[in-house]
Amino acid sequence: MTIDDDVPTLTLGYMPLIDCAPLIAAVRLGLDRRHGLRLVLKRQASWAAIRDKLLSGELDAAHALAGLVYGIDAGIAGPQADLAILLTLNQNGQAITLSPPLAQGLAAGRPLRELLAELPRRPVFAQTFPTGTHAMWLYYWLAAQGVDPLRDIRSLTLPPPQMPAALADGELDGYCAGEPWATQAEALGVGRLAIRSGQLWPGHPEKVLACRREFAALQPELALALTATLLDACRWLDDAGHRRQAVPWLAQPEVIGLPAASIEACLLPGGAIDASGSGLRFHDDGRVNFPWLSDGRWFLRQFRRWGWLAPAQPDEDATRLGNIHRLDTYREAAQRLQVAVPAADSRRSLLFDGTVWE
Repeated sequence: MTIDDDVPTLTLGYMPLIDCAPLIAAVRLGLDRRHGLRLVLKRQASWAAIRDKLLSGELDAAHALAGLVYGIDAGIAGPQADLAILLTLNQNGQAITLSPPLAQGLAAGRPLRELLAELPRRPVFAQTFPTGTHAMWLYYWLAAQGVDPLRDIRSLTLPPPQMPAALADGELDGYCAGEPWATQAEALGVGRLAIRSGQLWPGHPEKVLACRREFAALQPELALALTATLLDACRWLDDAGHRRQAVPWLAQPEVIGLPAASIEACLLPGGAIDASGSGLRFHDDGRVNFPWLSDGRWFLRQFRRWGWLAPAQPDEDATRLGNIHRLDTYREAAQRLQVAVPAADSRRSLLFDGTVWE
């Protein structure tokens, strides 16, 4: 953090994905200045780079995978460090992509486990970070098909922009990543969408605004201003006309660097905002942005499912999530913007396999 003409300057990292839109919009619209900040955005090459630069202090905050934050806090995604979530930036907007032969077989009704067994080598799937959301969606979906993600496949970590080419070269059989990288694979004819993450868990948490916990605790006014800035940007993106305005910003080479038509197809499928609850959402009257404690519990449950995290002691998860989720900061920012805040800290979710999570 630096001071520029008496305006605090914060450096934020992001990945070239559709859901970095709130950060881009915040700067393009001058929302940072409206809330007394200057934001400097820096594109990153991988989620591991975002992790390392958050921990070193090179980044003050970042557009980050929700699962990355929980994994780092638990010490299972690299060195343990105390991170915080200021708000959720979006829900949904990711997808699992398969090679055309696998997708055709699945569409014909053949079991995925059977299709994978016919491959001449061990199946290879990619995700973007070991404890990240993409890994969790991929593993959950595979397990529901009777495929053990820890034993039946080889899992690779790759940056999203590299995935379509790896699929085309036969190095991958499928992957899970954020848009526009599923749309890009289909546009190139090298992959086909198997399931959108919003179908797997409608309204699932995806990217969050993450920072070091000491920043949130020791500089509460800056954390509040940053939260308000991004919440304001998420609210702005609820309007279809505003999303169209953001398309050329995201298409710029230094942001995502793909054709505007590909960006618009992800931001506005069918030319409108998807109101089904399974499409990409940035605000929805604040329901998207509240950092639900129940969402965090789901990730911790998955970490234990895959043997990465020991069973919790009484109240251990509640304490961990209470430290990570900066609910007081979010509530104050929402009050500043007159955004509704739910009365409860947890919510009920229904996953595609019929599982109810509360």
